[in-house]
Amino acid sequence: MNDQLQKIVQPLLSWYDANARVLPWRDNPTPYRVWVSEIMLQQTRVEAVKPYFERFTAELPTVAALAAAPEEQLLKLWEGLGYYSRARNLQKAARAVMEQYGGVLPEQPEELLCLPGIGEYTAGAVASIAYGRPAPAVDGNVLRVLSRVTASRENIGELSVKRGFAARLREIYPAGRAGAFTQSLMELGAMVCLPNAAPKCGECPLSSLCAAHAQGIELELPVKAEKKKRKIEEKTVFLILCGGKTALRKRPDKGLLAGLWEFPNTPGKLSPQRAEEWLKTLGISCQKIEPLPAAKHIFTHIEWHMANYRVVAENSVSAGGLVWVERGELTEAYTLPTAFHSCLRQFLSEG
Repeated sequence: MNDQLQKIVQPLLSWYDANARVLPWRDNPTPYRVWVSEIMLQQTRVEAVKPYFERFTAELPTVAALAAAPEEQLLKLWEGLGYYSRARNLQKAARAVMEQYGGVLPEQPEELLCLPGIGEYTAGAVASIAYGRPAPAVDGNVLRVLSRVTASRENIGELSVKRGFAARLREIYPAGRAGAFTQSLMELGAMVCLPNAAPKCGECPLSSLCAAHAQGIELELPVKAEKKKRKIEEKTVFLILCGGKTALRKRPDKGLLAGLWEFPNTPGKLSPQRAEEWLKTLGISCQKIEPLPAAKHIFTHIEWHMANYRVVAENSVSAGGLVWVERGELTEAYTLPTAFHSCLRQFLSEG
């Protein structure tokens, strides 16, 4: 198999040299910039990441700046990207790098793997792209390319399969071009050897070397386990208004969206009458309550179906951890997950 994989190196590098996208993290690929970009790109589209990366690295340009940043600043910079544990782990890792490595990310994948939030893929990306080491970064894009090139029917969800491909790649890394080779595999999977659509075999530099293409089985590969169905959770969310302010509360320090701010909410879809009764448990008397458009938010394993209410309250209370904030204060100082953005938009449009 490695004789077959060895043949992909030069065509892939030539194609990458001519076709690589211009991306902000490819300009000046320092270890810090590569690391931040790879963490942001987990579960997130490239186009969505670009402005976040630019803003994040402008405000926190170094490991030291990230390590010292207040949590609210960090989370505000991350607001809308989701998977907030990524941001917290970035900071934990930055603090570890300051303590253990003098503020410079280590070169060896084995040392990178010891840092919070860095797995085998990210360790390989930083080591190869930033430091030029022959360290594979094997993600879904790369697994798809390799499965099709080799016509492999191994389940790519298995860790042993991922590590097997990584071991084969490690043997064929071109001297002096480790970073380019890593990125060429990523780029081909993102732009040509597509998921959930017909691959662009006519544009592929590996089409003459691809076993799946030769056999006409591109769409059958890669093989992966069927996804588990997401659990559906129903919620009722309240945009509570009083004196030009709205009520927020902080989520628990552990679990989904840990430590972030949210509009008050409760499990289940409540009728207006039951919603008023729930608000009374917080000490809030309703002057007016009206339904807002329902909303849905999808997490990796959970799907929230939300009934939203706009409430004009007769009083503002601090029961249940409520805080009352103005519009400008909310947008500048509080981090609200995307799940609550339908209520946020309503509040910001109130005038």
